[in-house]
Amino acid sequence: MRAVMYEVPQELLVQRRKIGADRWDEMWDGVLHMVPCPNSDHQELEGQIEFELRRLWLPRTGGRVLHQMNVARPGRWPNDYRIPDIVLLMPERCSRDRKQYIEGGPDVAIEIRSPGDETYEKLPFYAEIGVRELWVVDRDSKAVEVHALEGDAPRAVPWDVEGWIASAATALELRTSGTRVEMRWQGER
Repeated sequence: MRAVMYEVPQELLVQRRKIGADRWDEMWDGVLHMVPCPNSDHQELEGQIEFELRRLWLPRTGGRVLHQMNVARPGRWPNDYRIPDIVLLMPERCSRDRKQYIEGGPDVAIEIRSPGDETYEKLPFYAEIGVRELWVVDRDSKAVEVHALEGDAPRAVPWDVEGWIASAATALELRTSGTRVEMRWQGER
């Protein structure tokens, strides 16, 4: 169910903060989006992807893998931010880390898409702040999409004949294989 409240009662915000329910709340240009905690399937998939990125990508790049980090429009924290499930920063973008949020786009934002969520509505925001790629992984089907920033608009990156999608931002390839997501370095078997 979706709801719109013209004014959010202060006591509701205090209660949400008190019980930790505000952990996944996002602010979209001054409009509060209150979303529920990801379910266990979402959290398991997110954890597996993060583990593989830390194991495979991190040691070769010297970048950073951050989990559920606020990503804010420059100069607009805390009035305009989103919270991707995982963000990847190459060393040259690590200076954007303000400890509580990333100011401007990380190299990659990863969203685990759950039914009815707002993943695709975030695409324009990510493009505007310069996220090089958005990876969308469907929670249920494990289908993988890579949207690369081209000019000022994202475009879907096609997969090859074996189903691999190349990530220019990371030099990784991703694909869905049955009920899992596979990753490898481009060109490796």
